[in-house]
Amino acid sequence: MTIRFAAIGLNHNHIYGQVDCLIRAGAEFVSFYAKEPELVAEFSAKYPQAKLATGVDEILEDESIQVVTSAAIPIERAPLGIQVMQHGKDFLSDKPGFATLEQLAEVREVQKQTKKMYSVLFSERLESKASVKASELVQAGAIGRVIQTVGFGPHRMFGYTRTGRPDWFFQTKYFGGIINDIGSHQIDQFLHYTGSGAETEIASAQVANFNHPQYPELEDFGDVVIRSKHATGYIRVDWFTPDGLSTWGDVRLFIVGTDGYIEARKNVDVEGRAGGNHLFVVDQKGSRYIDCSDVVLPFGGQFLDDVRNRTETAITQEHAFLASELALKAQTMATKIGQV
Repeated sequence: MTIRFAAIGLNHNHIYGQVDCLIRAGAEFVSFYAKEPELVAEFSAKYPQAKLATGVDEILEDESIQVVTSAAIPIERAPLGIQVMQHGKDFLSDKPGFATLEQLAEVREVQKQTKKMYSVLFSERLESKASVKASELVQAGAIGRVIQTVGFGPHRMFGYTRTGRPDWFFQTKYFGGIINDIGSHQIDQFLHYTGSGAETEIASAQVANFNHPQYPELEDFGDVVIRSKHATGYIRVDWFTPDGLSTWGDVRLFIVGTDGYIEARKNVDVEGRAGGNHLFVVDQKGSRYIDCSDVVLPFGGQFLDDVRNRTETAITQEHAFLASELALKAQTMATKIGQV
């Protein structure tokens, strides 16, 4: 059975990755809606097969559509996802899936009632070939039992889009803060690679605006210490990628095990090999490099199978909720330092 899907909300360029992920897995892209004409023009040029809907209701009331994906302004994602689930469809959100803990609580209740999926596409793991390969190695016991992850998520402040950053990007209420926005990626990875669950807690967190006084609400730096009963993690996120780097961020992941460690250089190997998706493995026998450029990304196909079969193979519902909850809790408890 071919899954038909629509997109609502194009406010982050991640929507292109979300749509491509589903199309690549064999889904049919039917229609989309956004209220911003400038976003619609570029998007419709990329996906001429999809019809521009007259509004959100046209998509919600189309019974032939089974999935709605969204990269709307983060604060708008939870209310939209609730509507989607209440209309009998599954929802695939960009991260962060929520802007507040109150939104998360409401979505949990509606998801429980409707039994529909409210999934979050943590692309730095699920759409990263190096991360997928790291998962395979960890699951195979290549580095023993994982005891720590260290995740770096630097981003470039400007230059990400041709038109720069929209106004909402600089107002925390719209996305929940830097840890919730970017750090949710690294929290997702800690839970996944260490096999940690509900016992996980935030040990400490801090945020700062070190260098952007013109945007008083902005946080340009954040870090988190996270732990479970058997593992610990450190997370650093920031908006300090210099223009001289060939990509938007030198995103790295270190996975430390009892018998070795893995480093994923997801986007770039500075002054090293070209391109991204580089993996380095060190174990008791030696060290080796793995080129992950040919690794198959399984998320899209698994997600569509979950829609068909009502299973949870791509990402469990509780994992999506827990990663989001921990990011929001870290953001809420974060100490503010270094304010300019």
